[in-house]
Amino acid sequence: LSALWILIANGWMQHPVGAYFDYQTMRMEVSSFYEMMFNPVAQAKFVHTISAGYVTGAMFVLSISAYFLLRGRNKAFAKRSMTVAVSFGLASALSVVVLGDESGYVANENQKMKLAAMEAMWHTEKAPANLTIFGIPDEKSFTTKYAIDIPYALGIIATRSFNTPLQGIIELIEEGKLKIKDGMIAYDALKVLQKDPKNEQAKAVFTKHSENLGYALLLKKYTENVTDATEEQINQAAHDLKPKVLPMFFSFRIMVACGIYFILLFATGFYLSVRHRLEKTSWYHRVAFYSLPLPWIAAELGWIVAEYGRQPWVVEG
Repeated sequence: LSALWILIANGWMQHPVGAYFDYQTMRMEVSSFYEMMFNPVAQAKFVHTISAGYVTGAMFVLSISAYFLLRGRNKAFAKRSMTVAVSFGLASALSVVVLGDESGYVANENQKMKLAAMEAMWHTEKAPANLTIFGIPDEKSFTTKYAIDIPYALGIIATRSFNTPLQGIIELIEEGKLKIKDGMIAYDALKVLQKDPKNEQAKAVFTKHSENLGYALLLKKYTENVTDATEEQINQAAHDLKPKVLPMFFSFRIMVACGIYFILLFATGFYLSVRHRLEKTSWYHRVAFYSLPLPWIAAELGWIVAEYGRQPWVVEG
């Protein structure tokens, strides 16, 4: 239950639904607790995180059981524990992959820049987009060197269709410039409202453009006078919408590789258990023991993708 509330809060930071910005208090106010609780980002994040926790627990039991078998201690107990661990771990690892796919789909709906950075997708491709399984992103040239692609895979996974395009980083930056300029109008109206809260014209302008106020505030890094920002400053602020691609790209791929490895490891253990060979297969015990830290590494990489991927925002948008 505590994980649910924590991840609802985190999901709201990623996709702030059920709230609005109150110019009088200068803070976000809750408008619908129901929308916050059933935020699709929060729900996808919750089930994915819980499943990852189950994998971590299963790996811990598997590794410790393998250690006992390698040492020849508590063999009957270790064998039973290992059998439970591989069975539960296999189910959990499969669910992590399925629910991770849902997280990716939700990210495309609500955090397009995060997905584009994660996939090093510099330009909008013809649908369905290719999936780059390996490459070296070059942020200076906005290209991915030595890219190895799977045709059409990313578009199908991220959009669940064959004809929906995925926006690239460059196009999202250009879109960001428009949002910054729109937000500048809201910022100008906000300044008027701070001096005259009853100004109906300023209130109407602010309400119309307030959705992009956060984008205008990105200009604060480059100028104190937001409403008079130059095109160069707007361009710089728009480029800040992109997190560093290299750590996003490799964090995601290492995490996915770990997930595939967990499925293979638990599936092998399950097969050996069914064949009544789990207790006697020492090479498997060694592999299982040395795999102990991998779920923690995968989880941390997942959080890097989740949290670093929404930079520069504390609350998205």
